[in-house]
Amino acid sequence: MSLNPLHEIHTRRFSRNLGLGLTLGAFIAIIFGLTIVKVSRGDYEPPRAPTATEATQ
Repeated sequence: MSLNPLHEIHTRRFSRNLGLGLTLGAFIAIIFGLTIVKVSRGDYEPPRAPTATEATQ
């Protein structure tokens, strides 16, 4: 029993899935890149708790 050749619908689905996968991969890469740039520039600093000397003033 031999394998059947791919039907046309499988080829179309593969191309759509590949396009969607590449689009999602590009979106993730952009978000990751923006995150790395933002963190490395120092734009993101969590709020600091007041120190003991600041709290008494």
